[in-house]
Amino acid sequence: HVQLVESGGGLVQPGGSLRLSCEASGNTANTNCMGWFRQAPGKEREPVAAIYTGADSTHYVDSVKGRFTISQDGSRTTVYLQMNTLTPEDTAMYYCAAGFVPFSKGWVEATNFDYWGQGTQVTVS
Repeated sequence: HVQLVESGGGLVQPGGSLRLSCEASGNTANTNCMGWFRQAPGKEREPVAAIYTGADSTHYVDSVKGRFTISQDGSRTTVYLQMNTLTPEDTAMYYCAAGFVPFSKGWVEATNFDYWGQGTQVTVS
């Protein structure tokens, strides 16, 4: 089992920045990918970004490309999401996820992730 704990959310003005962190513990050897998803009120959960931890391969949805950066620490158990140039449309609950995820677009499917954090709220206003 893997436990995920997110932190770093908050209230920020449009154009501002936030950095989210996700710390994984437990049997992370069973995972190859960590991702960030978000869900705004009244909307479906959507993928934001992911990193395949072994290859250090990063992926983003089009709406955040050039603004968000996903990265990991040297131990590959903490993943960060640096969010710049935030807009009100980025307001959502952000969830960290981990799992053994197929390559080639597997990261966009929430069902491919077995472990989820409790979420951290990001509000841009």
